[in-house]
Amino acid sequence: MNTLTETLIGPDKVMDVRSIPCSVKHGLIVQTWLQLAVGDHFILFNDHDPVPLRYQFAAQWPETFSWEHLVNIPGEARVKITKLKATAPVGKVAECCGGH
Repeated sequence: MNTLTETLIGPDKVMDVRSIPCSVKHGLIVQTWLQLAVGDHFILFNDHDPVPLRYQFAAQWPETFSWEHLVNIPGEARVKITKLKATAPVGKVAECCGGH
């Protein structure tokens, strides 16, 4: 991982994106996941359920990830995202926050 993602993910593997502007949030999450080794994971901590992001993962990288809700209540979502298979490099990652 690069220095930016290393500072965003703590030793507990939690990536807290609540304070990150939507305009860069999805791209940062995707780039972090793309840099993971197969079998590795992080826990995405957000203020809402990142449904549009899950759809983006499913559309662009089917069967290469697992998505496990650890917490999904109003105001807090924690999702364990695991890389199951290697992925091909991608170009620019589309931003999509679904109105969030």
